[in-house]
Amino acid sequence: MTVSPLAAAVHTAAAGLPELTAGRLIGTWQLDPYALVLILLLGGLYAGGVVRLARRGERWPVARAVAFAGLGLGAIAVATMSGLAVYDHELFWPAAVQNIVLDLIAPLGLALGDPLSLALRALPQEHPSTRRLRAAVSGRLVRFLTFPLVSTVLVLSSELAIYFTPYFPTALRHGPLHELMYLQLLVVGSLFVLPMLTREELLPSWCSHPVRALLVLLDGLVDAVPGIVVMTSGTLIAGGWYASRHQPWDPSPQQDQMIGGGLMLTLAELVGLPFLIAVFAEWVRDERRKTAALDARLDRDLAVSAPATPAAAAAAPGAAAPQPETTRPWWETDQGEVGARFRGER
Repeated sequence: MTVSPLAAAVHTAAAGLPELTAGRLIGTWQLDPYALVLILLLGGLYAGGVVRLARRGERWPVARAVAFAGLGLGAIAVATMSGLAVYDHELFWPAAVQNIVLDLIAPLGLALGDPLSLALRALPQEHPSTRRLRAAVSGRLVRFLTFPLVSTVLVLSSELAIYFTPYFPTALRHGPLHELMYLQLLVVGSLFVLPMLTREELLPSWCSHPVRALLVLLDGLVDAVPGIVVMTSGTLIAGGWYASRHQPWDPSPQQDQMIGGGLMLTLAELVGLPFLIAVFAEWVRDERRKTAALDARLDRDLAVSAPATPAAAAAAPGAAAPQPETTRPWWETDQGEVGARFRGER
């Protein structure tokens, strides 16, 4: 694997870039200090939470840690420091793929890691940081931004605003704004994904697991819109910028944009399936937790209402013979969701 020169040198000397091949796309990397700091910060906080739980004798699922580090942080690294970042100032389609990775793939990996639950478990329950985190999670602003309709509109409008306003060409010219665009894509994408897979309190009460699955299906259709619009648009996105850097081995600007839009559409649809599978997996785990809690409560109720043993009854002189106790069926007294289903109330 080769490491390219510094990002600034690459961006200002785009005419010197060799032809983009599959090998160069995979093997060419550059350092993005801002992205590296973000990755180290998120990874360090997550690892600290896992270590704190381990010291208390509690286990954190390995699969969640792998998803957070591998798919979440790994996707951020690929988008900002791989060949996609090296060539995003040379061709449009690497920049388009870059943005989809930050907008859809990285948030999915971070959400599968369930960092909020880890933080709430790792921090002491009465610690001010814990109270502030709980207050922020349940606050009106966060609940508004994570409301399914609002977060879906934010993701769509964020993508369209980047490509069909001066935002994107300006970001290509100014590095700090480009980094801010990366962060915007990551945060906006997380607003929809994170509540669907982790924190139920961020969602309205009517947003059950079946409703979430339906919302994910609808979101997959919405996520396809930017790719379709980019692919079919007659207006070149940042056309002046890419035309000034066109090289003989580059596709034409029109072809470049069609390739970028097609890859955006393809990646958006590919991400939809694992996202839906993850929602169903959370649904199954939640049903198992409810069933286990119900079984434990029924066992306790049966233990309390169990009649005395024959030996104990005989030991009590003059005691009256125990009368059989009438016990109501459990579904008539259960106030939970399962009991309501058995009573035909839902």
